[in-house]
Amino acid sequence: MTTTEPREDRFVRELAELKIPDPAAGRASLWLRLGATLMVLALVLCVSAYLLSHSTTDPLEQRDAITLGLCGVGAGVVGAALFLRYSLTGFLRFWLARQSYDLNVLTERLIDAEKQRG
Repeated sequence: MTTTEPREDRFVRELAELKIPDPAAGRASLWLRLGATLMVLALVLCVSAYLLSHSTTDPLEQRDAITLGLCGVGAGVVGAALFLRYSLTGFLRFWLARQSYDLNVLTERLIDAEKQRG
């Protein structure tokens, strides 16, 4: 199974066959930035809800602040989930590519060793 194709070209071709999406595509980075923005927005909402609820004795305004605070918590959870999902996706994509490359190298070494013995 000897090929004259350089190892790097074969690796790129095999990655294309795996249909791993290109990390340069802007959609993943957009979702990653959206997740980070939602987490920052959640902090702002929660702090403003805290300040709003403690600056008045009116129960109606305090209930509005509770609602605002719960929206902040929800935005924080969604933002953290988006950020975690897309940051791990990028890491795991390159980990998978590295594993594929290492297994290829190991296979070539084993084949070469077997050819030298036999």
